[in-house]
Amino acid sequence: MTCGGYAQSNSNVCVLSLPSKGENAERLLTAAMLTAVTRSMALAWEPDWAVAMSDAYREMDGRQGKDDPWLGWVTYLPSHRGTVPPLPAPVRIEPVEDRGSLIILTPERFTVTNPEHIALARRVRALLARAGLMRSAAS
Repeated sequence: MTCGGYAQSNSNVCVLSLPSKGENAERLLTAAMLTAVTRSMALAWEPDWAVAMSDAYREMDGRQGKDDPWLGWVTYLPSHRGTVPPLPAPVRIEPVEDRGSLIILTPERFTVTNPEHIALARRVRALLARAGLMRSAAS
């Protein structure tokens, strides 16, 4: 996690990589838990963006730019980036106080083996990009 830093080689983002197996994975990999953790990261660190996602999805989805926000199962975008547009069901948008929004792609466990999840993520990213929310703060 790199938060609170604005050095040239680091940015102020929170990336929560999720375990894929074991007792901790079963406990952590729920929409409710990841929403709570991502909300806490956003409130504590005030990042430029935050995401909870699997390494498998990050590796599979090469379209996520190095400095651009990544879209994961749960993503936080601060208000200064702009307004989150309406998104297709089952996506949920939740406010994080007056600071920004959480985007929860699906209430069920997001997996790279589910083609519906991947299609939904691509559609949501396209809508967010169209709204100007997926470019880096430096852009």
